[in-house]
Amino acid sequence: MRQASLAHAIQRKHPDSRAIQASRLAISGQRRGIRAVLPFIGPSLIAAIAYVDPGNFATNIQGGAAYGYRLLWVVLLANLMAMVIQNLAAKLGIATGKNLPEMCRAHLPRGLNFVLWGVAELAAMATDVAEFLGASLALHLLFGIALWQATLAAGVVTYVILTLQRLGFRPLELFIGGFLAVIALCYVVETGISSPPWGEVVRHLVTPWLGDGHSVLLAAGIVGATVMPHAIYLHSGLTERRIIPRNEAEAVRVYRFQRLDVVLAMAVAGGVNLSMMYMAARVFHDTGHAGVADIASAYRMLTPLLGPFAAAVFLVSLLASGLSSSAVGTLAGQVVMQGFVGFRIPVWVRRLVTMLPSIAVVASGADPMQVLVLSQVVLSLALPAPLLTLLYFTNRRRFMGALVNPWWLKWLARLITAAILVLNAVLLWLAG
Repeated sequence: MRQASLAHAIQRKHPDSRAIQASRLAISGQRRGIRAVLPFIGPSLIAAIAYVDPGNFATNIQGGAAYGYRLLWVVLLANLMAMVIQNLAAKLGIATGKNLPEMCRAHLPRGLNFVLWGVAELAAMATDVAEFLGASLALHLLFGIALWQATLAAGVVTYVILTLQRLGFRPLELFIGGFLAVIALCYVVETGISSPPWGEVVRHLVTPWLGDGHSVLLAAGIVGATVMPHAIYLHSGLTERRIIPRNEAEAVRVYRFQRLDVVLAMAVAGGVNLSMMYMAARVFHDTGHAGVADIASAYRMLTPLLGPFAAAVFLVSLLASGLSSSAVGTLAGQVVMQGFVGFRIPVWVRRLVTMLPSIAVVASGADPMQVLVLSQVVLSLALPAPLLTLLYFTNRRRFMGALVNPWWLKWLARLITAAILVLNAVLLWLAG
């Protein structure tokens, strides 16, 4: 109790004290309705950016162009799984006051902890490649600058975004949330311009289909681009000390508000992902351009098919996605390193190091689109590590207290994890 009182006193001096005070009023029942919910909106907006990053552009464009609307069910299923998983990650931070990597370091064998750290860093590298390349491509196509110059510019801009951390959690949440709003608005505009056949969209949302090996590869990429390993680690870090509950009753109330944050943010991200694919299906597949398989080609084809305005809106959404997700990826890298090994490096060092693989890809002349898709497959293969550890902790009362998973959620989370493991096994079999 003394620790909780001390934490509360510290929070009162926090730069986000107004938001924290508003949250306290909501927890105590003195604020109701939308005013009670607003102070808790934020962590999931940051996590949701990982679900609309350039990797999603890559997999959704390829999936929609090659197979029309037939993979929409995969996008819907992946986003529903993401909603459950991010809810567990947020709950872990609230219940334990620690993020997932910290829990692993405190309660798992040392050797296993280092293996998990290695897998997490590999996933972080794949994430950074996708996000940097996406932002770089958008700058390159939008302003006509060289790709390597665009990569350096993206690195500088994302570092500037990360400096908002110094002002507390609220400014960064609002800024990243603004990027998410821009991306969503862009796809509302694109949907209006492309006018997809809604009957086909709805039918394929609920009709499972997997055809050839390439469609399975894309399905794995869609899952990897949607349920992101680094988003799981980061989300638990965003909630661990944002609003510190004084007791289990308060923890339950904080979680109930935070659950609304998860549902709202994941619903927006899911809608954007679906619109990415059905727009690609409508514009490319339905017009006989099923061979469109990269972002640059998609942009160039949009101009004659839908006009320059639609092409420009597409690039704006890609730029917002790349810059914001790159910043979020760096935040996740900090949580991973500090949590697993207790080691922190300056943000600018982390930002510089994570730029190097992207610069190497650009310098090598590799196809950026193929690198984007392959990076998402790497993420899908890395996903079981955070999933299994997340289930291990959230299923145990000694860690979670009153927020332990109920029996039905335990089985639902296990089913989701099993489905991802099976998909990965099929992917490896096809690759072999």
